[in-house]
Amino acid sequence: MRPRTRSNGFAATATSRQINANKKTSPMNMLVNDHSARDQSARRPLVRIVIVGHVDHGKSTLIGRLLHETDSLPDGKLDALKAVSDRRGKDFEWSFLLDALQTERDQGITLDTSQIRFRTASRDVVLIDAPGHAEFLRNMITGASQADAAVLIVDVTEGVKEQTRRHGYLLQLLGIRQVAIVINKMDRVDFEESRYREIETTIVKQLAGFGLTPSEIIPISARHGDGVAQRTAAISWYTGPTVLEALDRFSPAKPLADLPLRLPVQAAYKFDDRRIIAGRIETGQIEVGDVIAVSPRRATARVQSIEAWPEPDESRAPQTARAGQSIGLTLDQRIFVERGDIISAIETPAKAAHVLRARVFWLNEAPLTVGAAINVRVGMSESRGRIAAIVGAVDPGLLSPSEGKVIAQNHVGEIEIALSQPIAADVYAANPRTGRLVLDLAGRISGGGLILSIAEEDRGSAAADNPTPQQITPAVSLFSDGARARAGKLAQRASRLETLLASLSPAERLARFRGETDGRIVFTTSFGLEDQVILHVIAEHAIDIEIATLDTGRLFRETYELWAETERRYGRRIRAIYPQNESLEALVEKHGINGFYASRDARLACCHIRKVEPLNRALAGAAAWVVGLRADQSSQREATRLVAVDERKLLKLSPLFDWTREAVQTFVAANEVPANPLHAAGFASIGCAPCTRAIAPGEPERAGRWWWEDDNKKECGLHVAPERRTARLAGTGGAAS
Repeated sequence: MRPRTRSNGFAATATSRQINANKKTSPMNMLVNDHSARDQSARRPLVRIVIVGHVDHGKSTLIGRLLHETDSLPDGKLDALKAVSDRRGKDFEWSFLLDALQTERDQGITLDTSQIRFRTASRDVVLIDAPGHAEFLRNMITGASQADAAVLIVDVTEGVKEQTRRHGYLLQLLGIRQVAIVINKMDRVDFEESRYREIETTIVKQLAGFGLTPSEIIPISARHGDGVAQRTAAISWYTGPTVLEALDRFSPAKPLADLPLRLPVQAAYKFDDRRIIAGRIETGQIEVGDVIAVSPRRATARVQSIEAWPEPDESRAPQTARAGQSIGLTLDQRIFVERGDIISAIETPAKAAHVLRARVFWLNEAPLTVGAAINVRVGMSESRGRIAAIVGAVDPGLLSPSEGKVIAQNHVGEIEIALSQPIAADVYAANPRTGRLVLDLAGRISGGGLILSIAEEDRGSAAADNPTPQQITPAVSLFSDGARARAGKLAQRASRLETLLASLSPAERLARFRGETDGRIVFTTSFGLEDQVILHVIAEHAIDIEIATLDTGRLFRETYELWAETERRYGRRIRAIYPQNESLEALVEKHGINGFYASRDARLACCHIRKVEPLNRALAGAAAWVVGLRADQSSQREATRLVAVDERKLLKLSPLFDWTREAVQTFVAANEVPANPLHAAGFASIGCAPCTRAIAPGEPERAGRWWWEDDNKKECGLHVAPERRTARLAGTGGAAS
C-alpha cells in the first residue's frame, strides 16, 4: 500500500481542541471545533450540507475521513474508537466516528441523522449524515430538509442504485438545487478513469430527469483519502476540485436577518400595565418605532418597546432585535394577538392563507385521500382543513406516478388544503422558515412538506370558500414589494435563463428550467405535434412538471382518443380544465350555440370563456408554464422567446421555439410519439373542431385556424392577446390574457 499523507490545510487551533476535549457531546449530534466562544462579530458564512446515497456506499466513511483530514476530531476520539474496535474484534472503520449507536455498530448501517460542524478555509460547515437504507427513508428526509446543499455518494463498484435515484428525486422535491456527486471506492477499480466516466454519464442523465444538474462529480477513495482533501497521483487524470474544495463552493443560504421580518407569536403576557407579546424572530429584524402587521388578522400597530430579561435599566433597553433572538414586544395599540399569529413588517406581511398548495411526503399507514379532514400546522399556528385536491402522487421507490387520487405511505404528492380558519404562512421559496407545514391526522404527525402557493382569505365575501385564480399568489410574487419591481426581477431572471438554456437540447432545457425554478410549473397541451414532443420528454425523463389541458367541450373526436392513448403510453394523468358553466351559459344566451361564426366579437368571447379563463385557473399558483410554441409558426409568433415573462407575470418556457416543423416531425417518428391522425389528413394545427380545418399545399401552417380571419388576427388570447375587450364581449367581466 502506498503511503498516505494527511492534509493540514484546515488544522484546528489549540483553543478549539481544548474546548472540545472538555466538552460532552451527544452521540447523534457531534459538535466538533466549537467556535461559539469566539467573538460573534467575526461571523462566517454557514452552509448546511446533507450527505445521502445508497446504503454501504460510504457516507459515514467520507464524513469520518473529512474530520480526520481537517484535524477536527476531539483529542482522544480516534484512539478511543480504535480501542473499542479492537475489543470487539472488528477492523476499524472511519464510519465508527459517526455511527455512534450500538445498533449501528452491530449492523453497520446508519439509522438516524447525525450533524457535525467543522470549519473550512472560508466558512463553517454543518454536515448532515442521513441514512441510506430504504427502511429509514423518513429519517433521510428529516436530515435533507435542513440542508442548503447536498453531496450524493455513489459506490463505483455498484453504480447508480434505485436508492440513489430515489434520494436524487427527494432532494429535488425538498427544493435542494446545489448537488455535488462523489464517486467513492475508486481504489477498488484501480482508479480507472473509464469506470468513473461511465458512472458520471449515468448519474448526470438520471439527475437531469429530476431537474438537477450536479455542480461537481468527484472521484475519491474515502478510506484512503484520495480526492477528499488532496488530488493524489492515483487520480491525476481528474482536474476538478476535491471534496473539501467543492464544499467551499456551495452557496450558503441567505442570512435569516436579510429576509423579511417573521416573528411567530408564542404567547402574550400581562406585566403590570404592560401587555408583552413574546416570540422568537425567525427571519428579519425589528426596531422600536417600526410599524408592524399581524397575520392572519391583518391588524397593524407600532412597536413601542423591545423587552429583554433580566430587565435592563431604561438607558440600556434594546432598540433593535434580529433573527434568532427571543424577545418581547409592547405595541402602541391594544390589538388582539394570540399564539400562532405572525408579526411582519407592514410592507411585506405574511399571507393569510385560506387555501394552501403544498408538496408533501406522507408517513401515515392510512393513505391520504381527497376529502380527508386533517390538522395543518405552520410554525406555531394550527388550523383544521380538508384535502381539496391531490395532484401528481408519486411512489419514490419506483419513481413513478401512483394510481388514483390518493397518496400512500412514504409517497409524495402535491395537495390543495382548504382551511377552516386562515393561518399565517409564506411560500417556501420566499421564506423557508414559515414555508413548511406539518400534517396531523387523528392526533398523529402524519406528513410534512413545502408550501408552493397560497390563496388568501377574501374577507367580507363568501367567495373565500372558493378562491378565484386572482386570489392565488404565485410563489415568485413574494420576492418583491410591488408589481413594478417584481416585473423587473422576472425580466432579469428570464434573460438569465434564456442565456443559460440557449445551447441545450429541449430535454436539457426542461430539466434545467425545472431545476432553476422554485414552485409549481405547468405544461399546457392541446395534443399537437409540438405538445406531444414536450410531453414525451417530460414523461421519459420524469421531470417534475404538471401536465394540463383545456377541454373546451368542442375538441375533435381524434383529439380525445389521442388524449387517452397518451395517458396510457406514459402513465401520466393529464389534468383537464373545463369552462365555467355559468359563463358558458351566458355566452350561448348572448351569441347562440354557433354564434362565433357570425362575428369576430363572438369568436373572441367564445375563446375567452372556453380557453383563456380556464387557462388562468390552470396556472393559478404556478411560478412558470411551458408551451409548445415555435417562432416559425406564424408572423405573430416570430418574436417568440425561449424564456419570457407573460402577462400573468409568470415565466414562460418555449423549449421548441427554435425548432422547425420538419424537426418536430422527425423527432415524433424517431421516438414513436403518439400523434393525432388528423395531421396525416392535412391538419397542421389542431384546436376546437368548429374553428380548425386542413390546409392546402403551400398555405401557412396556421392557415387552418380561424381560417376566415386575416393572417394578423389568428390569436385567441392564450399566447398573444388579440384585443383587450374580450371579457366585455363575453359578458362576464375581467380581461383577456
